[in-house]
Amino acid sequence: MKKNSSRRNIIFPIILLTTFILCVVAFFVLKNMIFKPFEVEETEYLYIGKDYTIEEVITKLNEIGLPSEKIFRILAQRINYNNNQIKTGRYEIRPNTTMPHLIRLLRNGQQTPMNITFNNIRTKEILAGRISQQLMIDSVSILKELNNKETIEKLGFDSTTIVAMFIPNTYEVYWDISVDNFLQRMKKEYDRFWNETRLSQAEALNMTPIEVSTLASIVEEEASFSDEYPIVAGLYLNRLKKGMRLEADPTVKFAVGDFSLRRILYRHLDTESPYNTYRVEGLPPGPIRMPSIKAIDATLQPQTHNYLFMCAKEDLSGRHNFAVTHAEHSRNATRYQRALNKKGIFR
Repeated sequence: MKKNSSRRNIIFPIILLTTFILCVVAFFVLKNMIFKPFEVEETEYLYIGKDYTIEEVITKLNEIGLPSEKIFRILAQRINYNNNQIKTGRYEIRPNTTMPHLIRLLRNGQQTPMNITFNNIRTKEILAGRISQQLMIDSVSILKELNNKETIEKLGFDSTTIVAMFIPNTYEVYWDISVDNFLQRMKKEYDRFWNETRLSQAEALNMTPIEVSTLASIVEEEASFSDEYPIVAGLYLNRLKKGMRLEADPTVKFAVGDFSLRRILYRHLDTESPYNTYRVEGLPPGPIRMPSIKAIDATLQPQTHNYLFMCAKEDLSGRHNFAVTHAEHSRNATRYQRALNKKGIFR
């Protein structure tokens, strides 16, 4: 009896120790599986669109480097992340991100904001396309609102001036921002841009912010080099002060609907349009493109001179010859036309 009792006294602690070790090993194995970080070398982003299901989310995660689909499903069930809890957005997955942490982010909709950029845009259609390439919003929805009279009037614009509200820059927004919230955000940025300094500069020119943007759009289309912006702005302001038509070629291209034109012909000048500044006095109804900040500021701070005419240089560099008199301008124009003929450029 004593011998059996001694064996039990020895075996029981061994069993307890073995069980303890197995539990500890199991705990650390399970912990390592649960808290194993995503297999990514650099930050990745999970985009969850409208009406996504849990299966679609898992498919996307597998493409990124989900440590364990089986464990993810168990954790999602425990944390109550299911089809009813899926929220749209752009979610950040870093190299040290674990499944429990990500599931909590997804369930709470704690997405990561992103930077969007837009510049060098001529039309509302191009703007809508550029925005839809960066956000969840589709281009049709954006364009619909940009052409919605009630929407744009509430923002303080009309169909011809709405592009002036968009100040080309980089903005931090959420990927799943709605069209309405996006437009409201752009209006806030517009109001912030037109601070007291810029409003005072516009007033000194006897112009409204929209008129400044309209002229700036012509300046930017006319000049390929930003160092010419203040000169061109001063030239057009000189013409406006004298009651002369702007006679700006870019406005004719806009009226015709072809910005690729290298030569403006007489048939183009006869185009009936409020944007044809060869036929219509003053500024056109609105911007012919989305002017950059640099073009707007150059228009607000124009160079003082007596130039009234400009013509592209005969070296076809994209720069301009400026003139005070029409006779001087005619000589510049003749040299430019000869250069185009020599290059075989007839349109």
